Amino acid sequence: MANDKIEGRNPVIEAIKSGREIDKILVAKGTKEGSINKIIGMAKDSGIMLQYVERQKLNEVAESNNHQGVVALVAAYKYSELEDILAIAKQKNEEPFVLILDEIMDPHNLGSIMRTADAVGAHGVVIPKRRSVGLTATVAKTSAGAIEYVPVAKVSNIAQTIDKLKQEGLWVMGADMSGEEDYFDRDLTGSIALVIGSEGKGISRLIKEKCDFLVKIPMAGRVTSLNASVAAATLMFEIVRQRKKK
Repeated sequence: MANDKIEGRNPVIEAIKSGREIDKILVAKGTKEGSINKIIGMAKDSGIMLQYVERQKLNEVAESNNHQGVVALVAAYKYSELEDILAIAKQKNEEPFVLILDEIMDPHNLGSIMRTADAVGAHGVVIPKRRSVGLTATVAKTSAGAIEYVPVAKVSNIAQTIDKLKQEGLWVMGADMSGEEDYFDRDLTGSIALVIGSEGKGISRLIKEKCDFLVKIPMAGRVTSLNASVAAATLMFEIVRQRKKK
């Protein structure tokens, strides 16, 4: 595991220049002079998420006393490419089984999903570069070691990625309460990509439209939705059940 923080203006500038995978850059509120403006501009040009926080927050996050008003949160683990995930399925002579996470923000959810993905033999996970938690130390811990075995691809555009997966012959299924069928009534065998939406909003409108079909998990109680990682686990194990039964 690599260090998951880069502190100070010049180190952050060099990290951006080098193309280092950066999940988010924290900038102290009200700090806009000189090199901070440069960092903000470089981050925007590179599509890196910026978050403006109180200086006290930076003091808590930073491990040194010399953060100079900026801390970059970087990937604790290396990302894979989408092609790598598909290649793994091909090498194993298995039909591709991919997870697509649409703006999952909670590191505990991502870690739990990766743990289940490893358990069911999914070939990899896809997350967006923006508005998504990355491979942080918390994700690594929550995954209980699965982060070592489950490839994660970080992509610029989830919609375009779905199109690529369709071209590769995958059916794309979204988990949503607006789904017309209960998940266990749908044939989930074959090459498949499962889309799980964010904790608060679910799957975004555009991504819903990109899905080949939507399924729902029937809810008998008063709470109308499940935690994202629980919903993902329910559907992943149904896919495995149907594949084994086939």
